[in-house]
This record gives sequence, structure tokens and C-alpha cells, in this order.
Amino acid sequence: MENTLGLEIIEVVEQAAIASSRWMGKGEKNTADQVAVEAMRERMNKIYMRGRIVIGEGERDEAPMLYIGEEVGICTRADAKDYCNPDELVEIDIAVDPCEGTNLVAYGQNGSMAVLAIAEKGGLFAAPDFYMRKLAAPAPARGHVDINKSATQNLKILSECLGRAVEELVVVVMDRPRHKELIQEIRQAGARVRLISDGDVSAAISCAFSGTNIHALMGIGAAPEGVISAAALRCLGGHFQGQLIYDPEVVKTGLIGESKEGNIARLKEMGINDPDRVYNAEELASGQTVLFAACGITPGTLMEGVRFFKGGARTQSLVISSQSRTARFVDTIHMFDEPKTLQLK
Repeated sequence: MENTLGLEIIEVVEQAAIASSRWMGKGEKNTADQVAVEAMRERMNKIYMRGRIVIGEGERDEAPMLYIGEEVGICTRADAKDYCNPDELVEIDIAVDPCEGTNLVAYGQNGSMAVLAIAEKGGLFAAPDFYMRKLAAPAPARGHVDINKSATQNLKILSECLGRAVEELVVVVMDRPRHKELIQEIRQAGARVRLISDGDVSAAISCAFSGTNIHALMGIGAAPEGVISAAALRCLGGHFQGQLIYDPEVVKTGLIGESKEGNIARLKEMGINDPDRVYNAEELASGQTVLFAACGITPGTLMEGVRFFKGGARTQSLVISSQSRTARFVDTIHMFDEPKTLQLK
């Protein structure tokens, strides 16, 4: 799968990032997201694959494009047999976030990117549009830190695993009222806190790379982005755990339904009978082969944002593979104008 789709998925996130970056700083977060969705979908439908969106822009009646269950790829078209033999292609599941950090793009802030993860059919957890309690950490701490332990306990374990004092550790937490007590505990334990307004996928992935000065992600964020983060961390050998949050009182927002009981019933309808289960990276991204790709929209910890120049743009992307066990940073020059031929007299 990596050999046939590796370069293709890089171009998918590149096109989404370029489209969204044109709206950077214009205060139009919905437009920045919409153009990224359109560009991502257009490029996906040129790929010889049989893809199905398992995490996307919402349910079919809520999202016109890249909705959950939508089929993408040239081999899902009605006239597919004119282009390829669909029966010869592996069916793949796709999780997308064409503009991760829409507010970051709208207000010209760092850390937004276009991301996706793919695996063979059934290889990605179809997370509901709920919230998720998350814990991400570097590879040496995998299996040692635990989401059921307190932040204080996990910081001590992380300190031992990394051979660093707790005071040297940096934990990323989303700046939300629900995290007030978590932030206080982290600080009281002696670690430092980096608050972010949006974009916890980037923070989770950064844990797995040395030199980012990010050692853990803690707190509650969106569940779909948790699956995408898990896919990347599984490929990188990092630690990731997630637990669905279905109680609006915990999240302190009305974005996940009106009641705890109603949300539990919805989860059961989706086949999730244990709503309190803790999932690890291998369970959230269980495919035999998992690929992750991201392209910076605005500058971030791992990647530069899109930079335009006369006649083109430059992007920086990241593609991670469980198959080849590699993380590749790709620097690309996109030439929008046709090269001009020098006319000799």
C-alpha cells in the first residue's frame, strides 16, 4: 500500500494545505475548511484506489463532501471499469481532517495542518463525533505511563523513562475550562505547561520526535482527531491512549448531545458496549499497514506552513509508514505557472 499510495497521499494533503492557506489570516474559518475539503476530495478522486471515509467532516446529512461513509478514489466511480479493475485493489479506510486547526488558519496562528490516515478496510476505529481523553508520550514511555494514573504519577514515570527531571518536561494541554485542575496538577508536580487553543494532533505527534521540546499531551480533545493521532503514534512507536468522553458535564460544552444517557445509547447503537473502555494506539489504528500524512498550513513545531512565491508555492509535509517504519519529511516546490522557454534571437 505504501508503494502505491505513499506519494499520492502526500499530494492529497499538499493540495488541501495550499487551498486553505490562501485564507490564512482572513478570519473565515469555515471557508478555510471548505476549500481544504474540496481540494482534498478532488485529489483523492484521481487516485487508483477504493477508499471509504470512516472519519471525516460529519454524517452524510451534515457534510456535502468527505462525509462518513463516502467512497473516494477513481475506482469507486460508476465507470470505474473503464479505468481500473476494482476487484484487484485493496479496499482502504481513510480518516481525514483537511484543516486541523481552522481557527489557527483564520487568525494566522501557528500549528494548523492538513492530515489524513489510511489503513486497509476495518483498520481504523470509526470514532463517533464525541470527545476523547488522551495521553500521548514518547516511545520510551510506551506501556509505562497510563491514562488511568494521575498526571503527577505519569510525570514521575515519564521522568524516569526519559532520564530527565520532571522540571524539564513540557506537557501540552488544550486551553479549555475543563482542564483547569489538570493544569494546576501538572504545574504543582513541577512540569511546564504549553497551552494551545487548537490542533492537538500536531502536539501528539510531536511527542514522538526528539528535539521538539514536547514530552506529553494530556487532556480532552475531539475523538476523531484522537484516532488520527493514534495512527501516527502507532507508526512511530510512541504511546497513545484514548477514552471516549460522553458526558457533557465533563466536557463543559453542549457539542456532544444533551445528556449522558442519550450519548451512551448512541454509542450502543454504534456497537460500543463499553463506553469507558481505554483504547491504545494499536486498537485505534489496528490495520496491518497504516499510513499517516500531514502538510503544514501555517508554521508548526514539525513543519513549515505554505509559503507562496511568484508563480508557485513551497510546502513541507510528513508521511509516516508502519510498513517501512519510516518518517519522511518532504519539501516540495509547486509551480503554478508554465515554465517559460527562453527565446533566442
